[in-house]
Amino acid sequence: MKNTIHPDYHPVVFRDKAAGMSFLSRSTATGNGTVVWEDGATYPVVDVEISSASHPFYTGNARVMDTAGRVERFNRRYGGGSES
Repeated sequence: MKNTIHPDYHPVVFRDKAAGMSFLSRSTATGNGTVVWEDGATYPVVDVEISSASHPFYTGNARVMDTAGRVERFNRRYGGGSES
C-alpha cells in the first residue's frame, strides 16, 4: 500500500444534536470543533442532522402514508375506474 494516497483515518465523535446523543467512531471526516470524550481525550466533533437515535424509521415515529387517499385522488384526476 502506498502511504501517500490514502486519506487520514482517525477517531471522530459524531454528535446528533436532535437526539442529544454522541458516539465515537473512526472516519476520514474532519470536524469543525473538538470535544473531550469520556476517556479524557480530545477528538474532533462532527455535528450530524440525523442519526439512528433520531431517524423516524429507527425510533418508530414514522408517518403513516394515506395510500387509500392517494389512490382515490389519482383515480379522480386521471379517471382510473373500471371501464368496459
